[in-house]
Amino acid sequence: MSHCLEWSKAYAHRLPKNAGEPFFSRQKDISERLARELAAGELPFLNMPYREKLREALPPLLPRIKPFRHMLVLGIGGSALGARAIQRAFAPGQDEPNHAGPWLWIADNVCARAFEALLRKLQPAETVVVCISKSGGTIETLAQYFLVKEWLLAAIGERWKEHMIVVTDRTKGYLREEALRHGFHSMEVPDFLGGRYSALSAVGLLPAAFLGIDWQALLDGAYEVAHSLAQNPARLGVHPSFALACWAKALEEHQYSQLIFFCYIPSWAAYGLWFAQLWAESLGKNGKGIMPVPAVGVTDQHSVNQMFLDGPRDKGCLFLTSRARPQCGGFSGNLPEQWSWLAGKPFSALLEAEALGTRMALAANGVPLVHLDMEDDGPRAAGALMMLLEVATVFTGWLMDINPLDQPAVEMGKRLANARLGAKGYAGEEAALAAFLAEQRREQAF
Repeated sequence: MSHCLEWSKAYAHRLPKNAGEPFFSRQKDISERLARELAAGELPFLNMPYREKLREALPPLLPRIKPFRHMLVLGIGGSALGARAIQRAFAPGQDEPNHAGPWLWIADNVCARAFEALLRKLQPAETVVVCISKSGGTIETLAQYFLVKEWLLAAIGERWKEHMIVVTDRTKGYLREEALRHGFHSMEVPDFLGGRYSALSAVGLLPAAFLGIDWQALLDGAYEVAHSLAQNPARLGVHPSFALACWAKALEEHQYSQLIFFCYIPSWAAYGLWFAQLWAESLGKNGKGIMPVPAVGVTDQHSVNQMFLDGPRDKGCLFLTSRARPQCGGFSGNLPEQWSWLAGKPFSALLEAEALGTRMALAANGVPLVHLDMEDDGPRAAGALMMLLEVATVFTGWLMDINPLDQPAVEMGKRLANARLGAKGYAGEEAALAAFLAEQRREQAF
């Protein structure tokens, strides 16, 4: 049996069983749009035209980076979340005691104290730096790049270039100019491949390869989900990603405002944060969208699950489990009498029982729930899940009549920040800042 979606509890409470039908009826229009955008090269995450090129380009780079003990990734948002999810799922050793390397460090924020502490503790001679920005002009990432460049230069001189790799646009942007100017190694982010859809490109797979993760299995798992749809968009109506999109759109139509991503594969917990960006940045537009809420089983049974079960009835749920059972120690017969029923059971049985109990409790409380039941929890399975969710996100956006590939509202904050820092060409933002800062403050001490 392969991975599957289990739908028996998907339509519940005020979401009637026929709620998705109006959106299934749009499959002809959606499949025609899919065909057009694939032909125009605007959905590279789906048909993966870069796949073979990556298979050729990445292996020769590995002998160069393997001698380093540390990889420092400079990137934010989609340039960081996928890599972190992959590392925590398939190379968790660095988060465990007595790890001997290699280590992946991701500088995904601009906290001066944390960044300076990281550079103090890393040895430049042992560190390869990967600077990731599709545009080549992300201010947070470039600021980090300028500081790291000086850090490397001060420690190892002109050899700093041997420690730098950029992952950016093939032809344009400041990072591409830097790669050409200094001659250091670079990898390509293909055209139209936005950050939140880029984890299965060099953006996420270069760090994965450094850690010894089977990055080709991640690619293969994604390809298996996407291939039939990319080759024949008319198959849209039977593809699980479209069924998910119709369900998500039905949730929104029936005033559900939150989508829980409840992950009962503990090693995949960071995929909840990756999914949250994918879903929120793609679909939160024009007053529309459903807020993604990452949750981890069993941890969040003891925190936010009370709200899921007995709070406002405004939540749907994607419930993720794996049929793989870790081989680990079980409970002996030497237990207190009141716990003797655990004797002989493996420790992993507790997770399975907790997942089943929580899934049943959510369903009993009327939470519309789609169960993502993974055959296993290996890299190929993770690639399949990532592709399914990416495609479902795009189709949901199309059903909402919005563009799931841009993020216009986010740009306002970036422009205002640039103006605050003195960048040229932001006269309107400068005026807005002046007016905002001139407003009377209403303070209350505590």
